[in-house]
Amino acid sequence: MGAQGTEDGARSRRLRRHAGGLAAACLLAAVPSIARSEEAVILLHGLVRTDRSMEPIAAALEGAGYQVRNVAYDSRAGTVEEMAQRVLADALGAPGIADATRVHFVTHSLGGILVRAYLARNAIERLGRVVMLGPPNRGSELVDRLGSLALFGWINGPAGRQLGTGPESVPLQLGPVRFDLGVIAGDRTINGINSLLIPGPDDGKVSVERTRVDGMADHIVIHATHPYLMRNRVAIEQTLEFLRTGRFSRPDSG
Repeated sequence: MGAQGTEDGARSRRLRRHAGGLAAACLLAAVPSIARSEEAVILLHGLVRTDRSMEPIAAALEGAGYQVRNVAYDSRAGTVEEMAQRVLADALGAPGIADATRVHFVTHSLGGILVRAYLARNAIERLGRVVMLGPPNRGSELVDRLGSLALFGWINGPAGRQLGTGPESVPLQLGPVRFDLGVIAGDRTINGINSLLIPGPDDGKVSVERTRVDGMADHIVIHATHPYLMRNRVAIEQTLEFLRTGRFSRPDSG
């Protein structure tokens, strides 16, 4: 294959990788763009996921004018407290973030608990708004039932075992949030066995009720499953809306 063919192939792969986010961005209502570099967004993926899972929402945020830091971290490499300090400190000092006038966060699942754990011990003077997708803000009964299994610990690491609903639950120890937070919960599942272990509507990992936390500014429920919340068109639209206005627009859950 010639140089032109190689270049075309690479371009094609890049376009496919970002297609989900770009499609979602095109479906957004007109969102006023902000000055490039003025505001930034740090993205934190969930447990046993990678930064690639956040690429669609990263593309939509970049299209809206934000500087975006899509953080790659090993979610199995420590406790919630250890990762919160290490991962967020690194992200806040990264180029494009350190000199931003305002720093927002968009998280999926465990990523939201890392933000809560960091802010429980540290202040961010330039902190903007936070959107959490499917966060186990009050833990998950799934961890109560499965967390003691060796296979669960091997797959999910130390942090995974800290996300239950009992006395050792890290999310329940963090208390109310004292920052501008919007939570998006899903009420669809692709894992019926998991959902049998979770009371009430759930996304296959976390119940809708346990995504809530005292002090949050807004909360919505959409028809989406836990693994794909961050790729859902409505979730992406509502994330941009909350970052812009501090409220969700009460969409058709779609």
